[in-house]
Amino acid sequence: MMLVLSRKSQESVVIGGVEGFHRLLKVTVLGISGGKVKLGFDVDADVPVHRAEVWERIREHGPAAAIAAPST
Repeated sequence: MMLVLSRKSQESVVIGGVEGFHRLLKVTVLGISGGKVKLGFDVDADVPVHRAEVWERIREHGPAAAIAAPST
């Protein structure tokens, strides 16, 4: 199941940060241009944030795969 939310530029979604959830993730739409959405992630520094394709490589090949991944 996937939760689908609509957000406009400069609007955010917050994950966690309430009773029972110690970590907080805030995702903000920073801009929309040419069919691309620019997102900003505000999260504790010790929480890794990866693009899905990088996360898949890490899952398959271990943490060193993240370093070898291009950062686009």
